[in-house]
Amino acid sequence: MALGGNPVFNGKNFRGAVQAPPVPPNPYAQNPYGQNPYGQPGFGQTQYGQPGFGQPAYGQPMSDDQLQQMYNRPAAGPAETGRMTFDDVIVKTAACLAVLVLGAAVTLFVPAGTATMLMLVGALGGFVLALVNTFKKQPSPALILGYAGLEGLFLGGLTRFLDGMYPGVGLQAVIGTLAVFGVTLLLFKSGKVRATPKAVRFFMIATIGYAVFALINMVMMLTGAVQEPFGLRTSFEIMGIPLGVFIGILAIGLAAFSLVMDFTSIEEGVRAGAPQRYSWTAAFGLTVTLVWLYVEIIRLLAILRGDD
Repeated sequence: MALGGNPVFNGKNFRGAVQAPPVPPNPYAQNPYGQNPYGQPGFGQTQYGQPGFGQPAYGQPMSDDQLQQMYNRPAAGPAETGRMTFDDVIVKTAACLAVLVLGAAVTLFVPAGTATMLMLVGALGGFVLALVNTFKKQPSPALILGYAGLEGLFLGGLTRFLDGMYPGVGLQAVIGTLAVFGVTLLLFKSGKVRATPKAVRFFMIATIGYAVFALINMVMMLTGAVQEPFGLRTSFEIMGIPLGVFIGILAIGLAAFSLVMDFTSIEEGVRAGAPQRYSWTAAFGLTVTLVWLYVEIIRLLAILRGDD
């Protein structure tokens, strides 16, 4: 799959991909006089005791109708040959999102203190499983679904907390995530947005810079260097606008472009005839990006609402 972007897709070389067998050489192309090379029998002649064309095989002759049905039979598609398809990716991504939503729903029916604890468990557990699934050579459906469930606990607790402070922000974040996903997919399918090498280089540089900022911000919040709820994002303003607004817009753009790179990786995997099990890798990669996108959108909305 394509390098760069979502690290989930890096290092996956689709071991065991089904490749079409080579076309056997035509003996008559090198023997224009129709002589049999190396003593091999000609067309219609038997070889090693095998019946010739149209002759009974093992005493069971084939009728004209049977031959016609055999020739009219459609060729085996990717699903029949055990290769990854777009339908596989869609189904497995839907399964991951269903488990994620189920995990998020759990936090809505427990006390607030328990929801906060589940949010922390989901954040730490999801981070660990994200690393395991990213560096694991072969995808594990159980670990991938486990990651989705833990991230559901984290997102559910985060949404409950922020929605309590700014009512309606959770629903707005869900709608915003679906909107960005849908628009990005349409732009990718239309060919108007592509993961060009130049765009990938910019994405990698911007992502590293954003990660460094997020790490510094987290350290300053944990050490009490800044007292604002979102740290440096709301401590500084540019022309009266919190720094977090600009950072949030950049992060949402990076997450959207990460979706483009995910789509590109999936398209390349299907075209390369990747084994069907890698549809779980594709579903995991999309889930990781969608989680990132949702977190950035709901945080941006909370900053905007808090600045009112």
